[in-house]
Amino acid sequence: MSEPAARGTLGTVRNAVLLLNLLSEGPAYQQLTDLAERSGLTVPTVHRLLRSLVLADLVEQDPTSSRYGLGPEVARLAQRYLGRLPSLGALSPYLLPLRDTIGHTVHVAVLVRGHVVYVDRVDGSDGGLYRDTHRVHPAVETAAGRVLAARADPEAWRQALDTLPLDQRQRAEKRLQEWREAPHLATTGGEPDEPSEVAVPVLDGSGRAIAALAATLPPAASDELIATIAGHLARAARAAGRTLSHG
Repeated sequence: MSEPAARGTLGTVRNAVLLLNLLSEGPAYQQLTDLAERSGLTVPTVHRLLRSLVLADLVEQDPTSSRYGLGPEVARLAQRYLGRLPSLGALSPYLLPLRDTIGHTVHVAVLVRGHVVYVDRVDGSDGGLYRDTHRVHPAVETAAGRVLAARADPEAWRQALDTLPLDQRQRAEKRLQEWREAPHLATTGGEPDEPSEVAVPVLDGSGRAIAALAATLPPAASDELIATIAGHLARAARAAGRTLSHG
């Protein structure tokens, strides 16, 4: 393949990924012209890319409104990916016993392009507070996200900062070292359906934080209770880390 053709192919893939990202934000179904404006691409280019993505079931078009949304193939690929994620396999034996011990909802989270994605959970007695099966948040807004972003490489940390307004970004930068060195972090949710949580890193054999193990906290949890729950999380995380080291 010639170099110009390779560049063109790379550009097509990059633009298709850009559209998928835009479709993952905002309304479930979006207009062609809005996608073109937000992406900076021409309407014919966006239409061509969307038609290709529709054929692959990565995007679907609503027959009534002609608007576009993410397609069912995204869910299949996501489940295939999660099924092969080493951290989930290593943590799965510990989630139920951990939930039974602490009595609170337990989550497994990973870092993806500046966002924390909660990829598994076991509901505790507080399960009614969490009805979103899968949650995605800017990483720095959550304890699990801070645990992962602060221990990530500089590019991943920059992506996490890019999700924030300037003033919040500056505050996060000042706390980077503190977050990186803390054995656990706790945050208070800003919304009624986002309770407080405490999180610890799950480290692989090379010491990389490849996931976070988090638990929800009751309102006004004491420092002692937070430390106790964090201790249980840390023991499970270390056990999973040993599995990953030997895998």
